[in-house]
Amino acid sequence: TLSIQYFANLSESFHGFYKSTYRTQEGELRVLAATQFEPTAARMAFPCFDEPAFKARFSIMIRREPKHLALSNMPIVKSVTITPWLVEDHFDTTVKMSTYLVAFIVSDFKSISKITGHGVKISVYTVPDKINQAHYALDAAVKLLDFYEDYFSIPYPLPKQDLAAIPDFQSGAMENWGLTTYRESALLYDPEKSSASSKLRVTMTIAHELAHQWFGNLVTMEWWDDLWLNEGFAMFMEFVSVSVTHPELRVEDYFLRRCFDAIEVDSLNSSHPICTAVEDPAQILEMFDNVSYEKGSCILNMLRDYLTADVLKAGLVQYLQKYSYQNTKNEDLWNIMTNAKRCPKLLFFSFQICPTVGSDKNELQGDGFCRSQQSSSNAHWTKGETLDVRAMMDTWTLQKGFPLVTVTVRGKNVHLQQERYMKGVNSPSSTGYLWHIPLTYITSKSDTVQRFLMTTKADVIILPEEVEWVKFNVDMNGYYIVHYEDDGWDRLINLLKENHTVISSNDRASLINNVFQLVSIKKLSISKAFDLTLYLKHERQTMPVLQGMNELIPIYRLMERRDMDGTAKQLQEYIINLFKDLIDKQSWSDEGSASERLLRHSLLLFACVHRYQPCVDKAKGYFTEWQKSNGTLSLPADVKTAVYAVGAQTSEGWDFLLSKYRLHLFNVERENIELALSLSRSKDKLQWLMDQGLRGDIVRTQDLPHIIAFVAKTPSGCHLAWTFLKENWEKVVEKFEVGSNSVANIVTGVTSRYSTRSQLAQVKEFFSSLEEKSAQLRCVQQAIETIEDNIQWMDRNFEKVKTWLQNN
Repeated sequence: TLSIQYFANLSESFHGFYKSTYRTQEGELRVLAATQFEPTAARMAFPCFDEPAFKARFSIMIRREPKHLALSNMPIVKSVTITPWLVEDHFDTTVKMSTYLVAFIVSDFKSISKITGHGVKISVYTVPDKINQAHYALDAAVKLLDFYEDYFSIPYPLPKQDLAAIPDFQSGAMENWGLTTYRESALLYDPEKSSASSKLRVTMTIAHELAHQWFGNLVTMEWWDDLWLNEGFAMFMEFVSVSVTHPELRVEDYFLRRCFDAIEVDSLNSSHPICTAVEDPAQILEMFDNVSYEKGSCILNMLRDYLTADVLKAGLVQYLQKYSYQNTKNEDLWNIMTNAKRCPKLLFFSFQICPTVGSDKNELQGDGFCRSQQSSSNAHWTKGETLDVRAMMDTWTLQKGFPLVTVTVRGKNVHLQQERYMKGVNSPSSTGYLWHIPLTYITSKSDTVQRFLMTTKADVIILPEEVEWVKFNVDMNGYYIVHYEDDGWDRLINLLKENHTVISSNDRASLINNVFQLVSIKKLSISKAFDLTLYLKHERQTMPVLQGMNELIPIYRLMERRDMDGTAKQLQEYIINLFKDLIDKQSWSDEGSASERLLRHSLLLFACVHRYQPCVDKAKGYFTEWQKSNGTLSLPADVKTAVYAVGAQTSEGWDFLLSKYRLHLFNVERENIELALSLSRSKDKLQWLMDQGLRGDIVRTQDLPHIIAFVAKTPSGCHLAWTFLKENWEKVVEKFEVGSNSVANIVTGVTSRYSTRSQLAQVKEFFSSLEEKSAQLRCVQQAIETIEDNIQWMDRNFEKVKTWLQNN
């Protein structure tokens, strides 16, 4: 045995074994210590071979004061009193696992517990004053852990699972085996005060971390280049699990949003393949991005749609069983998937797999072919041999970007072409890029989903009869976007205008997204995209409405910065007008389904921030009442943010909000109040807010990244945020680590609305003046590309938008 004696101070950052503080209701400052080791910080706490493939069993002992309690991955086996003021806790030895999953906390937390159906003890730990906000998380965790044990057919191997809310926490949460840790806002829920979006976030975060107990902890990627095997899966499983355990949340409605977020970064040249070689800690940290998480989950969703849920599940279970307590590479998963399951309809052909069985959409021809009923040419049959999942999925994980499929209808023939979708001024050619795309489509004549695997640059599908319209990528289950040549778009725009509910709300949201993506690469005119948005006046579903806002508001923000002639104001009026009926219909209450409540929250905040008078007046009324009651009046959770945002516009309103923000009572609402405070028109107040975020006593430093991004969005704050970033770069990087998602969010948040050549020059100049590590960051490349894209977009489209608005 090798024994090493070592000592160190608690880390002042958010990684390693670090210090966190909180104040009690009485205002007393208390200190605790917690760990965050992923990806490379276990070495800051103890000497180790700190790489995911070096798995070991860990025996941990911790000495603490009697007033504290120590937690680790395993339960305590015994506690020994060494002196009256010192206790030594001995924890059970862990299972075989990677160093980044080791965890320990020394604190004065309180807890509540329950036993799952499978006999695992679940506890939620929080600072004592907030234990009454832990009940929702406890119930959700019990349901979810039971779900996963049944789904994976592999028992959870530890006797307990603790969920701990840490007052200072950089990311959202961490999947340490048996001791998952969370930001308070990702775990605590107050049924009286928390919004519907908060309930959604808590449920999804717990689902994500518990999925990791299998994907990541039990089976771990061999090296960080395959991080997506952890993160893409955990994110995908959030939807699989929560749609069963909490059907009322309708999580399937929000899946698309993630794929749109992934497309956003994946359309830039600075994107990277899902599997990317990484070597140093900064590069490893950069892997924790939209590509590993969001894109990873979107391609898994596409694979599920292609293979069917049952076949995918069988493959995943086999993968987890085969590689338990081991490490894997990307290809291990695909090799298992390829052999996963024969077709239920092909029981006699044990080597065959039909992608899309389990429905009547395919019938087995006498010659052992799986054949889609509507494909009339032999070339488009999926032969009943083993489907090569690996060959298909390699095209999605080993090359960056995603395909643009161009559809041209000529009578009954549908001509298809694929190319890489690329934004950018001088985007490199997309030759050499080829995907195996599981295409799906519906037509005006048939809402039965037709399927077809496209593996070549160009192809033709022959329809049984001529159709008025065709819509590809049904429900946007595929990670690709579609362009319709000739009058294809006009027909779809007309369909939306005449009777938009003929296609699903996800299909409508994907058309809204795709049409604007196509404007960016000059495939469509901006006026065509705006023509499509006209139908939104009649839209009532959450996803398409939010997507309409997600496309139009950024255009308004770009124009607002350069508004010489009132075009931005006109655009703002147009957007408000589109959603006016829906906004007026909203009750200022918390009633309705989760989806309706989420829509209400977004609509009212949008209306108030963009000064829609009826909304502003109503919010002012609420704020005045709330102020008069000295903050004791209970406001509906989903309208609070809108009320605070309007209240913060006056100096005294802002000060009053800040006084409440500092109180213990308003902790659940911290993020809502931060958003409102950062909408102030006073530069002094905005500056103060960011300075405080850096200091970390009134505003927690963990919240600084989104505060900077909020401030950067406002007309009065955009220059302040940039100056703040430049002046405090060293401190920010020291606190959050170069390469981290937090730093990336600050960089993109500050620069994403820049659209002038002088802004581009400033950004380039600042980052090139930094040391190489910072200058080379991917987020810096993304920021530069985005600004170049904005410049081009404005040059091309500003006048056209102006003309369109005048004519409509």
